[in-house]
Amino acid sequence: MHLVDKAVATVEQRVLASAGLDESGTVSFQTQLPQPLQQAMVGFVERCPNWDQYRLVQAAIAGFLIQNGVESREITRLYVGSMFRRESLSQGV
Repeated sequence: MHLVDKAVATVEQRVLASAGLDESGTVSFQTQLPQPLQQAMVGFVERCPNWDQYRLVQAAIAGFLIQNGVESREITRLYVGSMFRRESLSQGV
């Protein structure tokens, strides 16, 4: 039985990897940014150390989707979660 479980887990990992997903359901991607946008992002992260580039991009994408009519509880949770983390509230950012 253990061999079957290991084989299934290996297949699942391969499927996730081929889709660009990790085991948590997170997709990794790379993109090119215009220099002014990248500089603004770096400046913001330097001023607000409780933010990082990943949190900023996640909040931006989720906010954009919500503002443009995407009605998804999961997206709303991601947006609210990234905007109002406990450390953000304690540091006033």
